[in-house]
Amino acid sequence: MTPYNPLNQLPGAAGYTGNDVFVLFGELFGRGYANGIVDEARKAGMTIIGATVGRRDNNGPLRPLTAEELAEAETNLGGKIINIPLEAGFDLEPAADGLTPADRLKGVKPDTVAETKLDMAAIEESRQKGLARFRENLAAFVRELEKLVPTGRNLLVAHTMAGGIPRARTLMPLLNRVFKGQGDRYLSSELFWNSDTGRLCSLSFDEVTADTFGALIAATAPLRDRLEGEGARVSYSAYGYHGCGVLIGGEYRWQSYTPYLQGWAKIRLEDVAAKAWQEGVKATVYNCPEIQTNSSALFLGVELSLFPFLSALEREGDGPVAQEIRKACQALLKEGETLDGLLAKTEAYLASPILKPFDRYEEWPHHNTPEQADFMLATSDEMMAMNADPKNIVCAELSRAVFHGVGRLMFDHSWAPGAPVVWLNHDVIARRLVA
Repeated sequence: MTPYNPLNQLPGAAGYTGNDVFVLFGELFGRGYANGIVDEARKAGMTIIGATVGRRDNNGPLRPLTAEELAEAETNLGGKIINIPLEAGFDLEPAADGLTPADRLKGVKPDTVAETKLDMAAIEESRQKGLARFRENLAAFVRELEKLVPTGRNLLVAHTMAGGIPRARTLMPLLNRVFKGQGDRYLSSELFWNSDTGRLCSLSFDEVTADTFGALIAATAPLRDRLEGEGARVSYSAYGYHGCGVLIGGEYRWQSYTPYLQGWAKIRLEDVAAKAWQEGVKATVYNCPEIQTNSSALFLGVELSLFPFLSALEREGDGPVAQEIRKACQALLKEGETLDGLLAKTEAYLASPILKPFDRYEEWPHHNTPEQADFMLATSDEMMAMNADPKNIVCAELSRAVFHGVGRLMFDHSWAPGAPVVWLNHDVIARRLVA
C-alpha cells in the first residue's frame, strides 16, 4: 500500500514556455479533470499534441477519426491530434470462437452473477489480442510524436486513460445495483467482485487505467532519453483516486467513496509510477478529490465528499474567489435552502458512525454494506433535492472549481515533482484557488 502523502505546500510556478510541448495521452471528452491541465498548458503557450481512442461504429472494428471528427477534436483540444486509435482494453476483441468478452456477458443477471461462469481462457485470449493491438498502435503513435517534438524542448505528458467497464448492456443493470441499489435492489460489491464477471472487470480496469501508463512510459523511453540528453525536462502525470482529505469535525480527515471497484486498478497505477520513479523517470500519480464528471454519474453519492470544499475555501484564506464560488453555489439552491444547511447535512453524513468502518486507509478499497448503501444513497437524494434545478446543481459548480485548482497544481508540481504519488486534498486546492 502506498504511504499516504498529501501535498501540503503550494508548488512554485512551472517554468514551461511557448517553446515546450504538452502531450495529452487520452482523448478530451466533456468537462472533467483533464480540462484543468490542458487549460494550464494553453496559458503557458505550449505546443499541444493529443491522442484519440478512435471510434467503433456499432461496436464494430476500431477505426481512426474521420476528417470531420478529427477537426472537431482538434478544435476542442486546441492542438494537433495524432490520429492513431489508442483504445485500450479488450472487451470487444473476439477470441478464436468469434465471441468477445462483451458477448460472454450476455445473460448475466444480478441474481445469478455469483454462480455464472465465464470462459476465462478465451477471455485471456481476447486480452492478449487487445494488448497486442494497443502496443502496436502505441508504437506508431510514438513514432509520429517523435517527429513533432523539436530538439531540447521540455515535455509534459499527461496520462488521462481510465475506466474499462466492458461494453455489454447486461452489465449496466448489475453495476446500477452495486452502486445505486437499496433494499431489494442492493447488490454486494464484494459478491460481484469475486464473481467471474467481477474478475473480467478487474482485468479490464487494470489494462485501461494502469497498464497503459506503464506502456506509455516504456514506449517513449527513446524520446525521453533524447530530450534529457539535450538538457530538457520530461515529466509524466496521471490521475489517481485513493480517497481524499476533507474537513470533517473541523479537521482534514481522509475518507473515500464506497464502493470504488476501480480502486485496485488505481493502486496498480500508483505502483507503475513508483517503479518508474525508482528507474529515474519523473512519473507522478496525482490522487484527486471526488467531483462530478461525465464518467462519475454511475457512482451516486460520490458528490457528497465534495461539499466540504466550500468550508475549505473559507478556512484556507477566503477572499474574492471563494466568495464568488459560494455566491454561485447559493444561487443554485432552492428558495429557503442555504449553504450552511447544506454543509450541516454533509457534516452529519461524513461524521456518522455508519461510515466509521470505512475510514481505515490501510483497508481501502472498501466494499459496500446494505446499511452504508442505504445511508449514502438516501443522503445523496436529500442533498440533490436542495437544488433548484436538477440539471444545474451545486456539485457541478464546485467540480469546475476543483478541476481548475487541480490542473494548476499538477501543472506546476510536474515541473519539479517530488514523489511518484501525491494526494491533492481540499486544503491545498483551496489555497491554490484563493492565493
